[in-house]
Amino acid sequence: MAGPTSTAERGARRQESSGPPPARASARRRLRTIIILAVALVVCGGGVTWLLYGSPWLRAERVSVSGTDVLTPRQVREAADVPVGQPMVSLDTDTIAARVRRALPRVDRVDVTRSWPHGIRLEVTERTPVLLLAGTGRKAGTFTEVDDDGVRFATVPRAPKGVPLLALAASSRGSASASLRRFGEDRLVREAVRVAGDVPAAVARVTRTVKVRSFDAVSLELGDGRTVAWGSSEQGAAKARALTALMKASPDARHFDVSVPTAPASAGS
Repeated sequence: MAGPTSTAERGARRQESSGPPPARASARRRLRTIIILAVALVVCGGGVTWLLYGSPWLRAERVSVSGTDVLTPRQVREAADVPVGQPMVSLDTDTIAARVRRALPRVDRVDVTRSWPHGIRLEVTERTPVLLLAGTGRKAGTFTEVDDDGVRFATVPRAPKGVPLLALAASSRGSASASLRRFGEDRLVREAVRVAGDVPAAVARVTRTVKVRSFDAVSLELGDGRTVAWGSSEQGAAKARALTALMKASPDARHFDVSVPTAPASAGS
């Protein structure tokens, strides 16, 4: 039989059983830490939400505009209609940009950015006219500006300096009429724009009219009365090189034909 338990042994057993096991104590500490962190996150999240949406410190107060040429900053600001006083974070920059483009067709691109803590920046890129369409009927005396994408974006009372006139000379009969029916006026305008973009810079500076008779019959009328038969917009780079060489070789010629760039020709003197 085992002898009687000593007083020291009984004390040691009582000391071992008086506290929780180590694993249980560790779990309780982790739970307290998680609760504290969760409360802190809720408090911080609420503070950030109030700062962004409820506080007066991060609200739109100023709208700045850059990049305008023909347009004025005031016109852009009015078109943007930024809700001044609203929280910065709640402003939809895409919607603001869409309002500007819809109200001002002259705007090709507009970048809307937040300038914390109170500013909205509108950086505008305006369309640049490369050709002009003369108005007819009630619009006679005005000019419609056409950009390098063929977009007709504005009607102005005076022709901008250095921008050639686009003459759609397609008649109601013959191949010109067939070309107009087949491709449509917008397609012919885009062809003229492509030609204007390929013309050598020295020639472009003195070009007064780009005439379109059909899809493959585009010609140029220069300010000094000389003419250039360009043909279609295809092989534009080759035609530009041929025209430059031809004008140097025949400086007194009055008519140049680069519609077939491998066989350019000149005539008149």
